[in-house]
Amino acid sequence: MIKIAPSILAADFANLGRDIRRVESADYLHVDVMDGLFVPNISFGIPVVESIRPVTDLPLDVHLMIDRPVRYVERFCRAGADIVTVHVEADTRENTLLALELIHGQGKRAGVVLKPKTPAEAVLPFLDQCQMVLVMTVEPGFGGQKFMEDMMPKLRQLREWIDRRGLECELEVDGGIDPATCGTAIASGATVLVAGSAVYKAADIPARIRELRG
Repeated sequence: MIKIAPSILAADFANLGRDIRRVESADYLHVDVMDGLFVPNISFGIPVVESIRPVTDLPLDVHLMIDRPVRYVERFCRAGADIVTVHVEADTRENTLLALELIHGQGKRAGVVLKPKTPAEAVLPFLDQCQMVLVMTVEPGFGGQKFMEDMMPKLRQLREWIDRRGLECELEVDGGIDPATCGTAIASGATVLVAGSAVYKAADIPARIRELRG
């Protein structure tokens, strides 16, 4: 079954608890953490993850768009993250492997993320250590961008490698996912779809979540 991970970046921050409860029929809650360095925007941090953990039973899918994430992954795990993904572009290979190891050491699922310009091959040093690979179909840092369909060959290549190795690794897509683009991502091998505006701006959120499953 295709999983849906609504992004709270599109929620009403003044009513965050309410908006988290509105997506309770989803599979994950996607939390975009931005530091203003790795990406040109600032969003949530550890205190927000701690504050939303008691509000929902949904697994927290925490996407770290931060410089040298190895410094913080354990703290995000202790704050309540269930899945922590780090960008391959954000640090050295050695530190990225260490970050995955530290996440696993906290008993949580770990993964890596690829920006649009980063080739699929960049995941190969990490793939066997991942329970999730996230492909960005927009440039990370801002919501509401247009879906980049030219990322689908990358997605298909990753799907092939995951299947060939028999890995229990989810393939997630983030950026521009809506009812018009979800089918393309699913057909290319995605198993988890991150959706922000498409979910939170829907008149009927549970119906929109069902629609996005394809």
